[in-house]
Amino acid sequence: MQELLSCTNIVFHCAATVRFNDPLRHAVQLNVTATQKLLLMASQMPKLEAFIHISTAFSNCNLKHIDEVIYPCPVEPKKIIDSMEWLDDAIVDEITPKLIRDWPNTYTYTKALGEMVVHQESGNLNIAIVRPSIVGATWQEPFPGWVDNVNGPSGLIIATGRGFLRALRGTPMAVADLIPVDTVVNLTLAVGWYTAVHRPKSTLIYHCTSSNFNPCHWGKMGFQILATCEKIPFERAFRRPYADFTTNTITTQYQNAVSHWAPAIIYDLYLRLTGRKPRMTKLMNRLLRTVSVLEYFVNRSWEWSTNNTEMLMSELSPEDQRVFNFDVRQLNWLEYIENYVLGVKKYLLKEDMAGVPEAKQHLRRLRNIHYLFNTALFLIAWRFLIARSQMARNVWLFIVSFCYKFISYFRASSTLKA
Repeated sequence: MQELLSCTNIVFHCAATVRFNDPLRHAVQLNVTATQKLLLMASQMPKLEAFIHISTAFSNCNLKHIDEVIYPCPVEPKKIIDSMEWLDDAIVDEITPKLIRDWPNTYTYTKALGEMVVHQESGNLNIAIVRPSIVGATWQEPFPGWVDNVNGPSGLIIATGRGFLRALRGTPMAVADLIPVDTVVNLTLAVGWYTAVHRPKSTLIYHCTSSNFNPCHWGKMGFQILATCEKIPFERAFRRPYADFTTNTITTQYQNAVSHWAPAIIYDLYLRLTGRKPRMTKLMNRLLRTVSVLEYFVNRSWEWSTNNTEMLMSELSPEDQRVFNFDVRQLNWLEYIENYVLGVKKYLLKEDMAGVPEAKQHLRRLRNIHYLFNTALFLIAWRFLIARSQMARNVWLFIVSFCYKFISYFRASSTLKA
């Protein structure tokens, strides 16, 4: 430990829990208390040149426009930390909604508290804060599309590509403020250099976002994900990839019932009849809970000021701008999203590209099953109507009579021509 304290020149503090629905106590321990303790350690490092704290662009997502400043929290972080020491879990869970107020979850709330801790307890440390938005797969380094976790869009891509997720409550024209992970790393390294060398008089905040420079909308992103999943499908799909946005509670509940729960129940019934353990309903419920947590971010757009980020870009030499590239204006979203889907297939699902023909054949079988099921459902419903409704019987007789006359006319015409 003494060697660590005496030899460290720069600290990049990026450790955190990123789970949106973590209990408040756990989120405070990892995102607030741990930050406080690391700052205490940093104050004992005589050779420390810079302390770079990684926050999130959504730490103040209760605001529409977010500036490069630290916003005060309604309750002092020290009071929150102290209260977590003696309150039991039941009381903490009960008061959580009142504490987080208009923050959507404990993650964004505790990241805001973490920024306040950095501001209040920085002492003489040379500090900067980086706020990335939704972090996705790599853009360029180490190679396009690399990803190693199912957080954020990665989980949605898997759920969509394998046919589990068919509908999502969201706004297609809302900006999906996605940022490649290598872009975040490049900006963070550049911030470390600038903070250590130029030693700004105050704590500078850098927004690592894409909406100001090169916005991409959720609708465009969803369309490209589906197009790529059709071209290079995932293996063992549950249903054909298809997803759409719903705009209100009624259509969302309807889609959940028809497109999510009903197929899951039918499949679990099939598993029971074949002597296997049902699992799809439980999986679907877990997926829908996860999706409901993400809905807050899929229905809104934010504006982030990026003056410090642009200033930092201008401070870099042309060679450094190339090596530590964080200029998202150069990013081609369609190409990036296609690489992202391929990266999920190769690096998360561990699927070989040699299996693509078989995956396409599996999708064709699923399509045929879909058509067969819909046809059977229509015939059953129509048979029920014929049995119950005189009007339905009359319509059916008219259709049959019309088809018979048309076929007879066609045969007579063919005979005359011969």
